[in-house]
Amino acid sequence: MAGAVSANKLELLQIAYAVAAEKQIDRDIVIGALEEAIQKAARSRYGAEYDIRVQLDRKTGEAHLRRVRTVVEEIENNFTEILPEDAKAQYDYEGEIGGEVSDQLPPLEFGRIAAQTAKQVILQKVREAERAKQFDEFKDKVGGIHNGLVKRVEYGNVVVDVGRGEAMMRRDQQIPREPFRAGDRVRALIRDVRSEQRGPQIFLSRTAPEFMAKLFEQEVPEIYEGIIEVKAVARDPGSRAKIAVISYDGSIDPVGACVGMRGSRVQAVVNELQGEKIDIIPWSEDAATFIVNALQPAEVVKVVLDEDAQRIEVVVPDDQLSLAIGRRGQNVRLASQLTGWDIDIMTEADESERRQREFAERTQAFVRALNVDEMVAQLLVSEGFASLEEVAYVDIDELTAIDGFDQTTAEELQARARESLEEAAQRLLEAARKAGAEEALIHFNGLTPQMVAALVADGVKTLDEFATMADWELAGGYSEGPDGKRIKDDGVLERFDITLAEAQNLIMSARVALGMVDPDALIDLINEEEETEEAEAADEGDADAQAAEAEPDSAADDDASVEVDMSDLSKLSPEELDALLAETEAERAKIEGDEKA
Repeated sequence: MAGAVSANKLELLQIAYAVAAEKQIDRDIVIGALEEAIQKAARSRYGAEYDIRVQLDRKTGEAHLRRVRTVVEEIENNFTEILPEDAKAQYDYEGEIGGEVSDQLPPLEFGRIAAQTAKQVILQKVREAERAKQFDEFKDKVGGIHNGLVKRVEYGNVVVDVGRGEAMMRRDQQIPREPFRAGDRVRALIRDVRSEQRGPQIFLSRTAPEFMAKLFEQEVPEIYEGIIEVKAVARDPGSRAKIAVISYDGSIDPVGACVGMRGSRVQAVVNELQGEKIDIIPWSEDAATFIVNALQPAEVVKVVLDEDAQRIEVVVPDDQLSLAIGRRGQNVRLASQLTGWDIDIMTEADESERRQREFAERTQAFVRALNVDEMVAQLLVSEGFASLEEVAYVDIDELTAIDGFDQTTAEELQARARESLEEAAQRLLEAARKAGAEEALIHFNGLTPQMVAALVADGVKTLDEFATMADWELAGGYSEGPDGKRIKDDGVLERFDITLAEAQNLIMSARVALGMVDPDALIDLINEEEETEEAEAADEGDADAQAAEAEPDSAADDDASVEVDMSDLSKLSPEELDALLAETEAERAKIEGDEKA
């Protein structure tokens, strides 16, 4: 009878090993599940309050059960704790507090309920181990291409068998009008792998730009070897795509390498993507060149870039407009996605009409303001003068260099321009006073009458209101929207070409003038921040460079220091700045106290 029991135990061990091999999981995980199942059954028999531990012999399958108690100075739980004197008397224990003593328990015979419970525990552990292994297998494959078989289609979503599990390709991640049937082979990008309660969730995509980049990597050895790099991809899945490539070997043409002999390489990618047309474009560091390339096959006559707004104006021949825009705006949309720039397209006729309109408007403005005839005004505009300020304050030699303008004429034009500007300024200031602007704001150093008028129009009428504004409210800027796109934030003084640094200095100067900020404390704070930065730079091994930067102007004026460094502090509200100054004073007092001690 004993031999039969031993055989059964050995058979149980062999079954555990077989399960581990079949499921391709670690043997120790299955043995651990068996031990946990036996432990749970033992607690059901001997009492759940006991600390019962099980160890399974890896050779014989024999389960050794022990009841463990911890040696403590004061007992809180009689079932799991024991006093040192009792441990010495019962177990001859000589160790320290915190040690453990144990009693051997007799072997456990499984009843029907215990066996069922053990089975559930083992199945649960094995299932968890399978899920963990599946997650570990696929988590490092995110961004790679995987082949699988279509298992079924549910409400437009395709369930794919990927070997050790199932993956989901949602309808929006499938190429439009691409049919899938059970048993079809499919190749897709592993877009995401998530560990969830019901097991790892694997999501596939055939519409992601990265999928096309990976397909080219498989077809073009130069990309796989790193000689050619895919810099950007933009796709309209199933219809058209643009891919930008660059070669790090001057002897290899990146576009030709991607196209292949008689188009074999690019054709393989096109066939995989259900006939999606692909434009392969050489990438360039120069934004204008890159954008011109991205708009191919349209020809570009001229481009005008606005780097701050990441916007470019493109001029094309009249007969190329539809080609540049593409069907339903597809070409310009893909070019914008590829380059990351907003692209405005206009024809040569539209640009010529706009130039003529601007020329006429500036001419009439000079005629009215300078009281000159139209011929003189046109000469000024032709020479590039766009505003009265340019005429009034430009070097007089630039005016005398114009054909027909002598010294007397140039001086008279500048005098009239300055007089016109002064009259306009006075009108603006009077309007601002009538609107309720206080004198402190009107006469604040750094604000022109035009700026004051703009502030009043925006509802800023006192120096206190001006001092509590943020730098971007004055100079404008860009923020990121919920969809990741850049959103333009208009500034009150943005049309005066004021920079963020200038806006920051204006705001901080207003706070100092109103007493919101103590200038001396501010200078000390800035100097302490500089010392901290120098110390950190020295720790990183940049002591020589830091010393070279510190040498040139050691006797620099404190006010200049404030002028340079106020920019960062002006981003703080008055309350935040006061708290920062108070914290600095407390830190300084603590340091002085430590030094005295």
